[in-house]
Amino acid sequence: MYYKNISYTISHIFVMLFMYLFIAHRYSKAKTAAICTGSFLAITIPTVLKLNIFPDSKLCYALVTVYQIVLTQLTGLFIAKWRDSKALFLGLSASNYVLAGSIMAAILHIWTGNLYLCIIGCIAAHVIILSVLYVKIRNICLRYQEETMKSWWRLCLIPVFFYSGFSSFTFFPFTLDDHPQNILGVVMFLITMFVAYVVVMRYVATESRWTDLYWQNMIFETYIKNMENQYYLVEQSERNLRILRHDMRHYSGMIDSLLEQREYQEIKKITKHINTVADGNKVTKYCNNLIVNTMLSCMMGRAASLDVEVRQSIVVHEQISVNGYELAMVVANLLENAIDCVKDFTQRRKMVDVKIHCEAGFLLIHMKNEYENEILFDEETGLPKSRKGRNHGFGMQSVRAFSDKIGGNIGCYCEDGLFHIVLFAKF
Repeated sequence: MYYKNISYTISHIFVMLFMYLFIAHRYSKAKTAAICTGSFLAITIPTVLKLNIFPDSKLCYALVTVYQIVLTQLTGLFIAKWRDSKALFLGLSASNYVLAGSIMAAILHIWTGNLYLCIIGCIAAHVIILSVLYVKIRNICLRYQEETMKSWWRLCLIPVFFYSGFSSFTFFPFTLDDHPQNILGVVMFLITMFVAYVVVMRYVATESRWTDLYWQNMIFETYIKNMENQYYLVEQSERNLRILRHDMRHYSGMIDSLLEQREYQEIKKITKHINTVADGNKVTKYCNNLIVNTMLSCMMGRAASLDVEVRQSIVVHEQISVNGYELAMVVANLLENAIDCVKDFTQRRKMVDVKIHCEAGFLLIHMKNEYENEILFDEETGLPKSRKGRNHGFGMQSVRAFSDKIGGNIGCYCEDGLFHIVLFAKF
C-alpha cells in the first residue's frame, strides 16, 4: 500500500512537470509553477480515499480517478497560452507518458517485490522518459502550439484510447498484480504507443511543412502579380509622360500665340489640361516599404475600380521588425474584406478607414467600415467567419496566425453601425 501511495505521488509530480515543460505558458513561470503545484496537491490528496480509506470500493476508485483525470486536463488547458485542441492533446499525452512510467515501475514491483528498488525504478523510468521527450520533441511541441491553421481534435482520440487501454490492462478493474500474465501484452502495447506517437508527430511535421510551403507560394504568387501590375502602371505612366513631353513644344507655341491674343482663359485651360495629364500618370507612393506599398497599390486600384473611397493613415518604414511579405498579405486580406463589405452600398457609404503604423516599437493595424448584414463571429477566436462555408475564410485565419506569430493581439467589435478590426503588437 505504501508503494502504491508513493507511486501515485511520483506520477502526479511528473505529469505536472511534463505539462509545465511542454505546454506554452499563458502566465509567468512562477505563476505557472504555483498553479501546477496547487493542482498537484488537489490531485494527490484524494488518492488516500481510493487507496487507504476505501481500498475495496470500486465506485470510490472510479470516481476519484475520473476527478483526477478531469482536473489534470483542466490544469493543462488553464496554463496553456492557446487553450485549444493542441493543448488538450499535450495534456492527454502527458497522462499517457506518465502512465507508461508507472507501468514500468509496477512491472519491477511484480518481478522483484523490493519496495526501495521499485521506488528507485519508478523515478528512474519517469526521468528517462521525460528526458528523452524533452530532448526529442519539446521544441517541436512548443513550435506547433503557435500554429493556428489546423485543429487537433481528432488527434486527441489517440491518447484517449491509449489511456483507456492501459487502464483496463493494468489498473481497473484488475491490476497487473492480479494478472501478471498480462505483462508481455502491456509491454507490447507500450511499444505500440511510442511508435504511434512517432508516426503522428512525423505526419504533423510533414503537414506543417506542406502548409508553410503552400502559404509561402501563395504570398509570392500574389506579390509577383502585384509587381507585374505595378510595372505595367509605371511603364504606362512613363509612356504617357514621354508623349506629354513630346507635345510640350506644341503647347508652348499655342500659349505664346494665345498670349499675343490676350486669351488668358484659354491659356488657363491648357495649363489645367497639362497638370491633369501629369497627375494622372503619377505613381502613388503609400509608404516606404516596397513590398507593402506594392500590395497597397494593387488594393487601392481595386477600390478605385469599385468607387470605394479609402481614407488612409499609413506609416511603414523601409526596414521593419516583421516579415514584409506576411504583413503585406495581412493588409491585403483585411482591406479586401472591408472593400467587399461596402462595394454594393450607395456612393456616400462606400468608405473604408485604414490606419497602418509599423514602426520600431510596435505594429498597429486598424480598419473600419460600415456594414448591413449581421456579422458572424467564430466562437473560438472571436473573429469574423465567412458565410460561404468551411472552404472559405482562410484570409482571416492567415491574419490570426500572423498575429499569434508576432505575439500580437487581434480583436474586432461593432459600434454605431461601424465594424472595427484592430491588430496590435509591441516589439
